[in-house]
Amino acid sequence: MKMTFRWFGQNDPVTLQNIRQIPGMHGIVTALYDVPVGEAWPAASIAALKETIEAAGLRLAVIESVPVHEDIKLGRPSRDRLIENYSQTIRRLGEAGVPVICYNFMPVFDWTRSQLAYVLPDGSTTLTFEDETISRMDPVLGDLSLPGWDSSYTKEEMGQLIDAYADITDEKLFENLAYFLERVIPVAEEAGVVMAIHPDDPPWPIFGLPRIVSNMEQLRRLTEHVDSPANGITFCSGSLGANADNDLLAIIRHFGSKGKLHFAHTRNILRTGPRSFQESAHLSSAGSIDMTAVLGALHETGFEGPLRPDHGRMIWGEQGRPGYGLFDRALGATYLNGIWEAISKTRS
Repeated sequence: MKMTFRWFGQNDPVTLQNIRQIPGMHGIVTALYDVPVGEAWPAASIAALKETIEAAGLRLAVIESVPVHEDIKLGRPSRDRLIENYSQTIRRLGEAGVPVICYNFMPVFDWTRSQLAYVLPDGSTTLTFEDETISRMDPVLGDLSLPGWDSSYTKEEMGQLIDAYADITDEKLFENLAYFLERVIPVAEEAGVVMAIHPDDPPWPIFGLPRIVSNMEQLRRLTEHVDSPANGITFCSGSLGANADNDLLAIIRHFGSKGKLHFAHTRNILRTGPRSFQESAHLSSAGSIDMTAVLGALHETGFEGPLRPDHGRMIWGEQGRPGYGLFDRALGATYLNGIWEAISKTRS
């Protein structure tokens, strides 16, 4: 296992030097944040990013993410041009020696939460998802400024985009994902890059939009449709674990045994209802997920890929990007490294 950490570039208050000082840290998970979605990433920009990270004594371990344009998800005529741009980005990342690309196929919204700063009993703050709160929101009429909402859209553009999905069923969205995979996975194979799709977060429909990457059956279908070592998954314990019906250990063992578990997000959540949860400390006793069992299953399958602590609480008065402060994620990384070391010594 290679411990990694998410970094949002030069404007991130968390610095590369901060990250390097976390014990056991191997590499960085990041992206180019100034390239419009749908455009090919410039080779020079990729090289500069890699050079910056390596100068800090770390490795560029994962690109998270190369966003998939909505026209590809909708199957619009422009998708072939956009897929070629995406393929060009894969080639350039491969040339730069980047081994893993994490991406998602969630319509309109990325990961979604209903509250930014829910105060926990210990005074720390965390992200929450409350189904009742979300059900009262209107993404077209409301002024939304929460994690996962794409603020690049105006209200009118958001309305048009959501309307465009009115006729997109789960099956149609899968067909569009299949079309995308059939074209980019051969490119990834040639480039020496593996593609790791991130599960839907949360793993159920929101605002009536289709969701097709939420459980074992859906993950198996998409990885088997283009059966290639380059077509794999990002295992996210927090995303998949929000649905108690998802057997996390079975998912790890299945995709790990197939060589298709390319990246892991290991975070904890506390389920507070059938479709509600709050993000917790990584500690097993703090949430609903047994992190020792999760890491044990990863170790059992011989997982050697990048793993990172995911969203953390904001603790000790830290300010910054919700979910992405330094302190709690650093504690998470140390905790996860400790579990891994203990498992490794016990099983050696």
